Amino acid sequence: MDDGWAISGGERPPRHLAVRAPNWVGDLVMATPVLEEALHSARFERVSILVRRHLVGLVEDGPLEPHLVPIDSDGEETAVYRRLRPDGVLLLSNSLGAAWRAFRAGVPLRAGAALSHRGPLLTHRLLPPTDGLRRVPIPTAQLHRDLAGLVGIVPLDPEPRLHVGPQTADAAARALAAAGLEPGRGYALVCPGAAFGAAKLWPPERFAEAARALCEPRDLAVAVVGAPAERALVERVAALLGPGALVPDTKERGLAVLRGLAAAAKLVLVGDSGPRWLAAAFRVPCVSVMGPNFPELTQSSLGLAEVVRVEGLACSPCMERRCPLGHHLCLDGLPVAAVVRAGERVLAKAAANAL
Repeated sequence: MDDGWAISGGERPPRHLAVRAPNWVGDLVMATPVLEEALHSARFERVSILVRRHLVGLVEDGPLEPHLVPIDSDGEETAVYRRLRPDGVLLLSNSLGAAWRAFRAGVPLRAGAALSHRGPLLTHRLLPPTDGLRRVPIPTAQLHRDLAGLVGIVPLDPEPRLHVGPQTADAAARALAAAGLEPGRGYALVCPGAAFGAAKLWPPERFAEAARALCEPRDLAVAVVGAPAERALVERVAALLGPGALVPDTKERGLAVLRGLAAAAKLVLVGDSGPRWLAAAFRVPCVSVMGPNFPELTQSSLGLAEVVRVEGLACSPCMERRCPLGHHLCLDGLPVAAVVRAGERVLAKAAANAL
C-alpha cells in the first residue's frame, strides 16, 4: 500500500523495516510504544524486531511476539540482517557497534541517534540536544519517539505497554505459591539489584525497612526478586525482612515470570533499574530509588511512580558504576523515611484512581 508518505527529498519509506531494540530492560520497555506503533503502521509491509535473546521474555504475549528475531551475538546480528534483507533499520540501540553491524550488512537506510561517533554510519540521523560539547539529558522515552520520527512512526500513546498471557500469569502464580504466598493475599515486589553496577545499590537494610513500613499496615506480603547474579543480595534482603518474606523462583522463565509478578503486584519498590518500567507498563504504584543517574532520563510515566534521590550533591550525577569518591552519599545518604513517604503517596494516588 502506497500512502504517499516520504522520509525526505522524495524518498520512499522502507517496505521491510527492521528495528534494533535496546539492550537494557528499562530501555526496551520504554521503546514498546514505538515498536507497537511500527506494527500498526500502513507504511511498512513487514516489521522485524531484533532483540537480544535474554530479553525476549520481556516482550512476549503481545502483538510484538510474532515479529521478534532473537540474536545471541554481534556476529549473528550481522548475519540476521543479511538473511532478512530489510531495506531500512531503526536503531533504538545507541551503540557504535549496532550502527556498524547494520552498515556492514548493507542495510540501505540506517536511522538512529548520532551518538558514540557513529553519525557517518547512518543515512538518517538525529543529534540529541547538546550544551557545548555535552549531551543534554532528555527522557529516554522521548528520545525513542524522536528517533521513530525519522522513519515516520508517531506513537500517539507514549506510555510503555507489556502484556501477560495465561501461561505467564500461571507461571508467576505458581512461583509465588511455591514461595509461600497465601491464596488471595496481595504482595509488594521488591527489586534491590541493579545490573549497571554497585553505585546504583541502596543498602539492603533500608530496602527491608522501607518494605516493612509500607507493607505491614496493609497486610501485604513482600516478594523479593533479582537476576541470578543478584541471588546473594535478594537473600540478604529477604533475611532482613524475616521468615515471612517470599523469594519466588524465576529461573525457569526469567523475565517472563518477572513480568507476571510485576503485573499482579500492589506496589513495586525498586532501585534505578528495569522493574521500574515494568511497573509503569502495568500501572502499578512504584517507588524508584536513584543514585548516580540523571533524573531527566527517567522523567516519564510518573503517573503512579516517584523517583527518590538525594538532592544538591556536587558529585551527582556521575554515571559511574562505582562511587569514584568512595563515600556513595547519593544512596547511603538517602533515608528510609523519604522512600516510605513516596510509597504512601503513590499508593494513595492508586487508591484514589480506583474509586
